[in-house]
Amino acid sequence: MWRVQVARAKFDAARLVALGPYQRLTGTAVMADDPADMGQGPDDKPRRHFDDDDEVTRIGKVELLPVKAPKRDRPYFIVLAGSNLGRMYRIEGDEVILGRATSATVRLEDDGVSRNHAKVIMRGDQLWIEDLGSQNGTFINGEKISAQALRDGDKIQVGATTILKFTYHDDLDDRFQQKMYDAALHDGLTKAFNKRHFLERLQVEVAYARRHKTALTLIMLDVDHFKLVNDRYGHLGGDHVLIGLAAIIEKQLRTEDLFARYGGEEFAVLCRGASLGNASVLGERLRQQVELAKFEHGGQVIPVTISLGIAAHSDKVADGATHLVSEADAALYDAKRGGRNRVVARSR
Repeated sequence: MWRVQVARAKFDAARLVALGPYQRLTGTAVMADDPADMGQGPDDKPRRHFDDDDEVTRIGKVELLPVKAPKRDRPYFIVLAGSNLGRMYRIEGDEVILGRATSATVRLEDDGVSRNHAKVIMRGDQLWIEDLGSQNGTFINGEKISAQALRDGDKIQVGATTILKFTYHDDLDDRFQQKMYDAALHDGLTKAFNKRHFLERLQVEVAYARRHKTALTLIMLDVDHFKLVNDRYGHLGGDHVLIGLAAIIEKQLRTEDLFARYGGEEFAVLCRGASLGNASVLGERLRQQVELAKFEHGGQVIPVTISLGIAAHSDKVADGATHLVSEADAALYDAKRGGRNRVVARSR
């Protein structure tokens, strides 16, 4: 630990005397050497305006933080391109499978990634990556490989759009990277995914549903009369409602469902593999849970209800993602126009 102690009282006093009576500003000594920077004092004599650049640096006790020498021994993949940009995958265990299958250790949503694309194993004291006979191959730093030892900084491409970086982290790296990832993908207030991530995933999910001929539904919902909530209970009361609402919805969803804040008091739930009927059942459950919940802020109970619009993906339209959002939005508008606090499903 370093300690630096400097007594500056005599120094400041001597400097203030040397500067003159019209160059002394409260708390800080500044130089008045440019007439253009000088204003008029109460006695019509020039006085320089306060400028932070002229502030005298205060020197006190300096203590070094107890930071240990970093030990970068935790292997990770970080997504540099493709879906889930910025996500970290820690490499643990005897074998790590990269692929599109639900059973893959590192699951990558990319049309060009095989179900079991590649694997990472430990050979001696070094990690190796092996291609598992994938359709499109595995590339390291632009070179196609069948098996190769991994080095810190290697760029691994699997599929058409996915690029991973192999690296080692220490504890500080872990926390920093996780915070950056969370900030990029999540809404700061509700902790739901943000609109940008939702729109990126929507494209991926529509492509998946089209390719595999599976169901995909979208629920759009928003808080009824939210402006009145803000007007009556203040913006802090409104924030409290949004945070509580997000927590209620999260508890009702499956792992594969994507929940995002679409904007303001509007939210979206993307349901992979769910039919319009199943999504309608979920929507009604969400509506009931919110209506029964107690939102209390500042000693006041805030009555909250939501309206929901639901639509299903259709293979008959070219731009499936845009059409799905448009249809769900229209259903939400019907719910609002129909009296609010209700669910409207829009059939194809």
